[in-house]
Amino acid sequence: MAPSVQTLPTSVSDEIYANVKWEELGFGFYRTDNMYVAKCKHGESFQEGSIVPYADFQISPCSAVLNYGQGLYEGLKAYRTEDGRIMLFRPDQNALRLQSGAHRLCMPYPSVDQFVSAVKQVVLANKKWIPPPGRGTLYIRPILFGSGPILGSLPVPEYTFTVFACPVGRFHQDNAGLNLKIEDKFRRAFPSGTGGVKSITNYSPVWITLAEAKAQGFSDVLFLDAATGKNVEELFASNVFIVKGNVVSTPEISGTILPGVTRKSIIELTRDFGYKVEERVVPVEDLLDAEEVFCTGTAAIVTTIASVTFKETKTEFKTGDTTLAAKLFATLTDIQMGRVEDKKGWTVELTDATTPGLKL
Repeated sequence: MAPSVQTLPTSVSDEIYANVKWEELGFGFYRTDNMYVAKCKHGESFQEGSIVPYADFQISPCSAVLNYGQGLYEGLKAYRTEDGRIMLFRPDQNALRLQSGAHRLCMPYPSVDQFVSAVKQVVLANKKWIPPPGRGTLYIRPILFGSGPILGSLPVPEYTFTVFACPVGRFHQDNAGLNLKIEDKFRRAFPSGTGGVKSITNYSPVWITLAEAKAQGFSDVLFLDAATGKNVEELFASNVFIVKGNVVSTPEISGTILPGVTRKSIIELTRDFGYKVEERVVPVEDLLDAEEVFCTGTAAIVTTIASVTFKETKTEFKTGDTTLAAKLFATLTDIQMGRVEDKKGWTVELTDATTPGLKL
């Protein structure tokens, strides 16, 4: 049965929307209509895939992704503007990060143009699921994985690149700021490991720490480095920044920290505001001595951190509308939502003409 649709009294009232209670939208899976699928045999390159109805995969129990965790994912968003345009934010950067991860995990990968084209096709094929302006975004999840059966050693006979999307609201609902726990037992990533790429294996091993922290009333977990246990690295799925005077510091990209697209953008905007930005080792003591702390990510956008708790001691930081985080959030979302001129060349506008080969 096809999903019911509705029209909304907005400045883009001629658009047809899926029957979603947009005001109740959280950050979770919401099944939409279509997805993109492309396959690649060992020794070959990815060719153009196709848009198909959203459905489950049939996959071998001996597939590389199930047995050896050979998989990567990306995350980006599509935004609907007040005047009815549909925008993407720096999709080429996600494509390049996927390529870096694919090289690390011995997988072929789509070209940047193929990646961006697939994302565009998925967005337009699920156009009615893009929330109205100000009520959410369409979250896009590209995945690259070893779908062929393998037991013991390479080569993997087949790889799959797929993209699906679903409407989402804010990842962190607490506008007052996050309350973090600094995890001093488990580590998220290790030197020479896969912490610097978006491997599917990075996340479930530390779910236990996140579950325990949430059960104790915390919003999220901040992890320390594996080499010394003395330096902060990142949250479960966000990069972290600290502010002291006119200096903003964030852990340097050294192989254990994911090079976030939002992180990269925020560094540039922060420098535009006149701050000195340092990418460096950040000891726990520097974090606890900061005036302001915030995190960034595709899902988190820019989110204020109100406090951290380390070894039972809670330290609070500046929050509110006058923080750098608030200014960065407003500036970034204004660019993403098309409310201001994009002087950076970061946004990509979608029209039906951008994917002339799309057939639904």
